[in-house]
Amino acid sequence: MRINADFTERAVVRPGDIDWVASPMPGVERQMLDRIGEEVARATSLVRYAPQSYFSEHEHGGGEEFFVIDGVFSDETGDYPAGTYVRNPIGSRHTPHSDDGCTIFVKLHQFAAKDSAQFSIDTRTAQFLSGPAKGLTVLPLHEFGTESVALVRWEPGTRFSGHRHWGGEEILVLEGVFQDEHGDYPAGTWLRNPHLSEHHPFSDEGCLIYVKTGHLPEPE
Repeated sequence: MRINADFTERAVVRPGDIDWVASPMPGVERQMLDRIGEEVARATSLVRYAPQSYFSEHEHGGGEEFFVIDGVFSDETGDYPAGTYVRNPIGSRHTPHSDDGCTIFVKLHQFAAKDSAQFSIDTRTAQFLSGPAKGLTVLPLHEFGTESVALVRWEPGTRFSGHRHWGGEEILVLEGVFQDEHGDYPAGTWLRNPHLSEHHPFSDEGCLIYVKTGHLPEPE
């Protein structure tokens, strides 16, 4: 299976663009944003757990990174409410479930071999820092090699200068509306800009985004 598998191409998925599809476990559905592989795959997805649903125990052969969008995600290590960012490195195992239901944004099989950090961050209580432009505040979540992950809050009317993304950029809009010269991206939109792409982002009404940079492959 190959979904948005050409990393030299820009990809945008807005709410309503694709359907939820059943996973192998009852009560767990997915929206596949990009994917290379079958059930074990390099994948970026939205995953929705119905109340009292479970996923069988599994190992993360290529690591797992996820952000809890709503509800409470749980496994044997604890309960992770909306706003929690979690990294589980290569070789980690767990049995996830949700008592009340939840939605998570999850990336699988995308860890560097030496990126072994395992941690969670409750972004609701963490402190945002001043960003690179007026109206921007940033909550760094993780860095390894060229990869950088953060939440970025845009105050209404904020504009950022045009810039180029070495190693690409990936964004999930969590609140509000993110914008650039290519269009408007409401909450729930996922977009991926390839290596050396360039844009001029802004937000008229303000927004909160998850953003990852420096992690996409260079074209061969």
